[in-house]
Amino acid sequence: MDKVGPKVLILGAGRVCRPAAEFLTSYQNIDQVHVVVASLYQKDAEETVDGIKNATAAQLDVSDTESLSNLVSQVDVVVSLLPASFHAAIARVCIELKKHLVTASYVDDSMSKLEQVAQGAGVTILCEMGLDPGIDHMLSMKMIDEAHARNGKIKAFTSFCGGLPSPAAANNPLAYKFSWSPAGAIRAGRNPAVYKFLGEIINVDGSKLYESAKRLRLPELPAFALEHLPNRNSLMYGDLYGISKEASTVYRSTLRYEGFSEIMAILAKIGFFDAENHPLLQETNHPTYRIFLNELLNVNNISTSDTKINGEESGGHDDELISRLMMLGHCKEKELAVKILKTIKFLGLHEETQIPEDCSSAFSVICQRMEQRMAYGHNEQDMVLLHHEVEVEYPDGRPAEKHQATLLEFGKTENGRSTTAMALTVGVPAAIGALLLLQNKVQRKGVIRPLVPEIYIPALEILEAAGIKLIERVET
Repeated sequence: MDKVGPKVLILGAGRVCRPAAEFLTSYQNIDQVHVVVASLYQKDAEETVDGIKNATAAQLDVSDTESLSNLVSQVDVVVSLLPASFHAAIARVCIELKKHLVTASYVDDSMSKLEQVAQGAGVTILCEMGLDPGIDHMLSMKMIDEAHARNGKIKAFTSFCGGLPSPAAANNPLAYKFSWSPAGAIRAGRNPAVYKFLGEIINVDGSKLYESAKRLRLPELPAFALEHLPNRNSLMYGDLYGISKEASTVYRSTLRYEGFSEIMAILAKIGFFDAENHPLLQETNHPTYRIFLNELLNVNNISTSDTKINGEESGGHDDELISRLMMLGHCKEKELAVKILKTIKFLGLHEETQIPEDCSSAFSVICQRMEQRMAYGHNEQDMVLLHHEVEVEYPDGRPAEKHQATLLEFGKTENGRSTTAMALTVGVPAAIGALLLLQNKVQRKGVIRPLVPEIYIPALEILEAAGIKLIERVET
């Protein structure tokens, strides 16, 4: 590779990589950037850069340190969009070669340990430069720093963020779809959470997370019927943002369409999220979905007919399922039991077909069904919604204010190629991080997050110029 202009190496070839490559190669306010996309499979890298001027593909196994070092040595900045488990090894190579690195992943212990050696080498490892984490950090700190600059005190910080189907694609009982394996998303819905509300520390057990969901309506987006669930440890964000002592409420949450959590909570009660090997699924001949469902609900397999439940009297197996859902205490009202039955039917968990041999647990059964039945269809769009609220008090008698910031982005299809909203809102911020490092606008060295004005001010401006709009307003 002959050096002409600045060069950026993007590691990975997933759907997030293309928006990052497109942004960097098309940015006008810098000498032409050349991008190299490197992936384990050359074909994947070639597909990622297809049609992008000034972008080339390379084959790379990042576990081959010599090959990785060779590529890193030829560029100015590295962007790793690989899974987080690869980042520490990549960071060590970047530090050795004195090259800056950007990731969209959380700072974990393996990255934190590189802080001093990165500082000593004069290298910036800019992490958490995606959507969540990333844009959420930058919007938060902009709002908080502006309030502090006016001698304000942060009374409450709340953040809502979710990747969702667009309304047109939210066309199943759960109003949700998966763009990859559902297993990770389901496990995330079983994580414990902790947050602060009106001065009280609230702990939510992972088994009760779905049941803790609350409805949400945003005045600026009245068409959206939403709900929110607490997202892991909110307290650490009070520390990160420097507001833990002054804010009586610090709460971060995950967004879903209303009704999602109610259904997921009952699927969990039925036993579908149990990852232990199930005795019925250890036999040579696997049972049908219906027999397995009956086993979970202790139902006699009294009928094989599928009867309608919309506006018509349901009978046989449907009535038996509704009865069991209520008798076992999973559903207190028949209306909810009918909703669960619709979900079971949509997922095909009542069908007479045999469960595949690679399913060994109830969890693997429902993951397999969700992956089949809840995937995005051709030209269906996803959506990203991020909403922050910061309540500010002033010591001099000025009225309290509520500062709000909202990002709403939809997936796009151009020239027959689809780009998801999630890929856009993760890939573009990561690319902006690389751009700021190329322009020497980030003076801080070591392992850092985008929490300081030298990063978030230009980054948010570039983000808006790139077409990712942020709506801000203040209420008194």
